[in-house]
Amino acid sequence: MRTKLARSAATLATALALVAGNAADAMAGSTGHAGARASAVNAFRPTVQQGRTGPAPSLPEVRAALTRVMGSGAPGAFAVVRDHDHPELGGSLAVGRADLKGTPMWAGARFRVGSNTKMFTSVLVLRLAEQGRLDLDKPLRDYLPAGTIPASWPITARQVLGHRAGVYDHVNDLLEQSGEETTAAFEARIRSTVYDPRALVSLSVKHGLRFPPGSAYAYTNTGFVLMGLAAEHLTGRPYAELLREQIFAPLGLRRTSFTVPAKRIVGRHVSGYLTNDDPREPLLDSTEQTGSWIWSAGGIVSSARDLDRFLTALLAGSAGGLISDDSLRQMTLALPTGVPHVAYGLGLRRILLSCVTVLGHGGIVQGFQSQAFATPDGRRTVVVFANASNNGAVTQGLIDALEPAFCGPASTRGHSSAGTRAPSADGRGHSPLVPAVEDARM
Repeated sequence: MRTKLARSAATLATALALVAGNAADAMAGSTGHAGARASAVNAFRPTVQQGRTGPAPSLPEVRAALTRVMGSGAPGAFAVVRDHDHPELGGSLAVGRADLKGTPMWAGARFRVGSNTKMFTSVLVLRLAEQGRLDLDKPLRDYLPAGTIPASWPITARQVLGHRAGVYDHVNDLLEQSGEETTAAFEARIRSTVYDPRALVSLSVKHGLRFPPGSAYAYTNTGFVLMGLAAEHLTGRPYAELLREQIFAPLGLRRTSFTVPAKRIVGRHVSGYLTNDDPREPLLDSTEQTGSWIWSAGGIVSSARDLDRFLTALLAGSAGGLISDDSLRQMTLALPTGVPHVAYGLGLRRILLSCVTVLGHGGIVQGFQSQAFATPDGRRTVVVFANASNNGAVTQGLIDALEPAFCGPASTRGHSSAGTRAPSADGRGHSPLVPAVEDARM
C-alpha cells in the first residue's frame, strides 16, 4: 500500500505548500477563528527545497548517530529509512542488543511507540469531525460523558489536539519528579496499576486550567486521554476497537495493537529498559507494563514497517483512506512551540531540518523511545528507535539521526536557517540542529 498509493492533486498541493512553509498555513490558531490564526508567524522555511525524493540519505551518518545512542546508555538502537520512489536509497540499520540476554537488535521488532499514539488518536477525532459528530471549535465538554471536565471549561478539541488548551498533564502526579520518570515511581504507580481513563482526567482537573485556552502551548497527555474518551462517548465503541476497525485493519497494520491493560507484548519484540535510580544497579527491565496510565495518549505497540504504512497513508489525505484532504490540511497547520525548529499541529509535530520540513511524532514510554517522521508527501519515512528511556542523551541522539536520514551527508548540507550546525561524526561538542522535545518525558 505504501508505494502505490495514488495521491490526488489536492494532496500533492498540500504537500508542496508544507514543504515551502506557506505562511498562510502557519496561521492556524488554536481557536479556529481567523483573528486568532492571523497572529501566528511561520518560521519554518527550509533553506533547500525538497525535490521529488530529496537528497539521498546518508546511512553511514545514521549508523554513527545510532552508535552514539548506544554509547549514551541504550542497549541497542535501529533505524528504518524508506524512500518510496527510490527504494534502493533506503535501508535498515541496527546496532547493539534487543535485550540484556544478548539478542542482537533487529529493525523488524515490535515496540511500545509512546506518544506516536497521538497521531492515531487524532485521526479518529478528525474522522468524527468529518462525519459531523464533533465540531473542533465547540466546547469539548459537549462531546464527553457528563462531569468528565468542569462545565465552565471552554476548551475545544482543536486546542486540545494542539496542546493549547491549558490542561494540566496528569503524568506530573504519577512520576516521581517533574520531567523524568524514575524506577521507584515506575514500580509503585506504573508497571502494574490499572487506571480508569476518567480517573486520569480527575488527576488533571483538580489542578485547574494552567492558562486561558488558546493563549499558549504546553504539551499534555491528559488532553489526548480526553480525546479518546470523546471518541468512545460519541461512537459507543471502545477506543481499542475504533483503532482496529478504522486504522489497523484497513491499512494492514498486522504488527500494531492496543492491548491496554495487558502487560505483555505479544509476538517478537524488543525489551525496554530504564536507567536505575541507583546508578550501581543494572538497567531495569520495563517491558511488561499495563500502559493504562497513558492510555490513548501513548498505549500503542507497533513496528517501523507499520509506522511507515500509517504515515504514508495519513499524508496521502483522501487518497490514503484515513482522513480527507481538508482534515490533513488542518492537522498539518502547525504553530510554534517555543522549541527551535519545532512546531505542532493537531496531534502532529512539524520539524524543520536543513533541507526539508518533516511531519510525524516522537514517543517515549518507560524503556522505549522512537521518532517517526516523513516528508510532507509521505515519499520518504524515517523511524528511529532505542530500547532505553529516562536518558536525555539517548533522546537527543535519535533526533540527531533525522538530519542525515532526510538531508544526506553533512558535507553536502548547508547551514540551517537558524545558524545551528549538524552533529559532528563523533558527537562531541556540537550544537544539535533540533533539540529534544517535550515527549522526551514519556
